[in-house]
Amino acid sequence: MIGISSRGIKKISSFDVFLDEEAQFINDKKSFSRIAGWGHKTNTKKSRAYAEKHNLPYISLEDGFIRSLGLGVSGSPLLSLVIDDLGIYYNARTPSHLEQLILDGGVDPDVHKAISLIKKHRISKYNQAPHRELPFKFGPRVLVIDQTLNDVSVSLGGADGIDFNNMLKVALQENPYAEIIVKTHPDVLAGKKKGYLTQVPSDPRIKLYSDDISPLSLLEQVDKVYVVTSQMGFEALLLGKPVNCFGLPWYAAWGLTDDRHKDIEKLKKRRNVKRSVDELFTAAYFKYPRYLNPVIKNRGNIFDVISYVAENKQAMNELRGDFYCQGMTLWKRDVATPFLDSPVTSLRFRKFGFLIPKNVQVISWGIKYPNKNHWRMEDGFLRSVGLGSDLIRPISLVLDKHGIYYDPFSGSDLERILQNQILDEFDLERARSFREKYVAMKMSKYNLGKSGFEINPGDKKVILVPGQVEDDASIRRGSPIINTNQGLLNTVRKNNPEAYIIYKPHPDVVVGNRKGALTDPSVADAVVVDANIIDCIEVCHELHTMTSLSGFEALLHGKVVHCYGGPFYAGWGLTVDHMELPHRTRKVTLDELVFGAYLKYPRYSIPGVEGVVRAEDALEWISERLKNPALLENLPKNNTWLAQKKRRVRYFVQMVKDIMPRR
Repeated sequence: MIGISSRGIKKISSFDVFLDEEAQFINDKKSFSRIAGWGHKTNTKKSRAYAEKHNLPYISLEDGFIRSLGLGVSGSPLLSLVIDDLGIYYNARTPSHLEQLILDGGVDPDVHKAISLIKKHRISKYNQAPHRELPFKFGPRVLVIDQTLNDVSVSLGGADGIDFNNMLKVALQENPYAEIIVKTHPDVLAGKKKGYLTQVPSDPRIKLYSDDISPLSLLEQVDKVYVVTSQMGFEALLLGKPVNCFGLPWYAAWGLTDDRHKDIEKLKKRRNVKRSVDELFTAAYFKYPRYLNPVIKNRGNIFDVISYVAENKQAMNELRGDFYCQGMTLWKRDVATPFLDSPVTSLRFRKFGFLIPKNVQVISWGIKYPNKNHWRMEDGFLRSVGLGSDLIRPISLVLDKHGIYYDPFSGSDLERILQNQILDEFDLERARSFREKYVAMKMSKYNLGKSGFEINPGDKKVILVPGQVEDDASIRRGSPIINTNQGLLNTVRKNNPEAYIIYKPHPDVVVGNRKGALTDPSVADAVVVDANIIDCIEVCHELHTMTSLSGFEALLHGKVVHCYGGPFYAGWGLTVDHMELPHRTRKVTLDELVFGAYLKYPRYSIPGVEGVVRAEDALEWISERLKNPALLENLPKNNTWLAQKKRRVRYFVQMVKDIMPRR
């Protein structure tokens, strides 16, 4: 056990994961391996005294440099923790474990990848703030960074209010033709604390910047940075900005900053080597902290946290402000909430006809209600293990500001993504890796059906025709020429009289939940009902469809795909198209299509995880449930009329329990 005296430490939800030990309040009746306290706060005196009295090791705990999605004062869960057995990184008076790691040197082989991703996604210690463009710059722009009043990192960094005032004075003197931006701390903006530079001299060049803004977003737009001990000083170094230090932060005295503190020479006697940004980053971001994998709740690494924060930053930026969900059933409300809730989103559910206030955006399900100003929600392409009509919850949804993916004439966000996206090497590698895993795992949208089935086509070309729900919006909007399963099957037979045609009806039609039964199934050589769609795809040479997602899945498996409607994957040079889509003018690769359709367009949410997760996490979540059917508690064992009614009643009761506390 680790002994503590702080109730705040006890409340850290993943403390045992970070330290591999249980935390208990200190007393003489318990046996402890070591004692811990939070940083250098005054409330650590009891813990330090206990450690000294009982001759036990003492460790200091602190937030890591990528702490959380939101502010610590808002209760946002901790994603990284530093554990220091020598001191703490912001105390320049004594050595720290971070200082020793920097002295030891070394560069992690993945350091450039990590820095590139942090810069690309603008990841900082706190990550709730949006990107903002500053007003047009007419000359040099200098950033002066304020901090919270009486912050221990300031006092232990050898500074006080005089140093902040001196810093601003020097910045004005050294940059006579520059705009001087004074940036306040996020905790000050949140109203939780005060700053040092809230009262500044009357000078037209000084701009007191109080808007909430992503730190890296702000740093990108300035030419020079002045700090006392702020972590933003090191983030400025990552962006290649000149940094002037008026305190003694952990990144000072290594030859990277212009150090102005009176005691800098004393500090250089300890920090007696020059180090690169890569070496400092390796020590501070790879070696010093411990990371939580927020998806599986065990010890993770920096890339687990970067990917999780990046995914949630994008989701938060899309849904920043007030939103009304209109016309959603209780079931849809319950389904949608985990995908929409965030620290920066105010979410309410209203019936249609309810007066919507100005400056409130509206989300509705699908295209049942034709208001063009509504954002649209729908199931994603990796949905679940089981059908939506059986009330199996989705783990992915799409949120579209302009249309919806199954309507090729709506100008959907997915179409815009595919038409305009420019991917870097990380994006393409991620898409390739996801595609290979998806295919190897034999995944599909619903992941239903029995494995294995037999056909005897001889030497004939095998064509798979997947059935669809005929009154589904994807047929009504996306396939105006051929819009019935029988019509599609007849057309395929007419054009391929010698082929061996397999017809697979849609699962919703098979269980009687939706419309789409054939009037003449004899047109096909084989009708397979229970087989897994991926097994069917693997045995065919071609797949012919109106708009079915199975056409996209067939592309992933290297099959020739004929489209008689306008699904989202048609018109990009990858399919044989029987309907013109002239507005899709770009040719895309398969991995570019995968990135847009699986990694960019949908958002994923899995039970027990706050926020959204990556597509890769959702893929793994489904894979674990396919390996272990006992985890599929809600998958129906039978589909009799009585079983369906009982299941709906049971889900309705659970939904009421879920929704009422939230709304």
